Amino acid sequence: MLRGYYLRRNKISIFNSVILAGVRDIRNLKLKIRDDSEHQHNSPWNIAVDFNLNMNLTADGISDMLSDYEKEHNTGMNPDTIAQLIYDYTSGYPVLVSSICKLIDETIHTWNNEGVITAVNQILTMNMPLFDSLINKLEDYPEMKKNLYQILTTGQKLSYNPDHEATKLLLLFGFVKIEDNGVVIANRIFETRLYNDILTSEEMKSTPISKAGAFDKPEFIKNGILDVELILTKFITHFHEIYGDKPDKFIEEDGRKCFLIYLRPIINGVGNYYIETHTRDHRRMDIVIDYLGKRYIIELKIWHGKKYNEDGEQQLSDYLDFYGLKTGYLLTFNFNESKEIGIKTVTFDDKTLIEAIV
Repeated sequence: MLRGYYLRRNKISIFNSVILAGVRDIRNLKLKIRDDSEHQHNSPWNIAVDFNLNMNLTADGISDMLSDYEKEHNTGMNPDTIAQLIYDYTSGYPVLVSSICKLIDETIHTWNNEGVITAVNQILTMNMPLFDSLINKLEDYPEMKKNLYQILTTGQKLSYNPDHEATKLLLLFGFVKIEDNGVVIANRIFETRLYNDILTSEEMKSTPISKAGAFDKPEFIKNGILDVELILTKFITHFHEIYGDKPDKFIEEDGRKCFLIYLRPIINGVGNYYIETHTRDHRRMDIVIDYLGKRYIIELKIWHGKKYNEDGEQQLSDYLDFYGLKTGYLLTFNFNESKEIGIKTVTFDDKTLIEAIV
């Protein structure tokens, strides 16, 4: 109907242009209209214009808005610092930026790092239409869900292929973005929400390792400090009790997911976590935990020899420098029969590294 009006626009002055803005490519509308697979990807309009404007905010743009707010309200915040933290969590996604600022302004009233993290925690537990839409899309498109979960749970880094249908859908719906010619999750809040969807499913919550984390939780908080060393110690014990007789291949593929399943109930409701994009691969993955205003870095890796382990220590040390921290944690999954299971403390340059071997 719209197309008909558009073609007769010179005779019937209803409108001069038609713009359909949404998350579905107009060329795929017939997927919902007919089962004629031969014509599924033809445009019913025979026209299509790419919309290339980046709608995300920049850190500088967020800072400018916060500076105007600060002039009116005199909160004592540092707009640049708060803007950068908000951007780190949202990658400038407008709805998420607005939601964080609205929560701080109306309910939290603390314009500092802890206030931002508190707002993020609240958003991660909200029933927002945005999240409902994203999760529903995963149920509608199983192949897209499979690719997304490969990124999240196995550490697989997907190369960008503009002709790959699942990748195109992930981009279209806003789950991912292209970075260094690779496909990465669009922002940290999306990533954590998606992890939560995986790790808090009834299937995952019913696993022995998840139940162990929930049972152990009271032991890990001491005077507001998260005892990460004790978490690693307990995880090693539970891991070998539950999975000690499983095939190595199963453990190698699922070991890191097991740790996240164990960790999730421990920090649930108080802290949050995300996976550092630049270290997510088959061999290494860094988990960053924000808990009661403090940050903890845990590197998860698979043993590939002493030299690789030393390189990992150097990488973790550099990463700690980036965050201004002096203590870091390594959890290594080692499948050698001669491995020594346990925890040791290593001094590396001016850092203290707590290394756990599973």
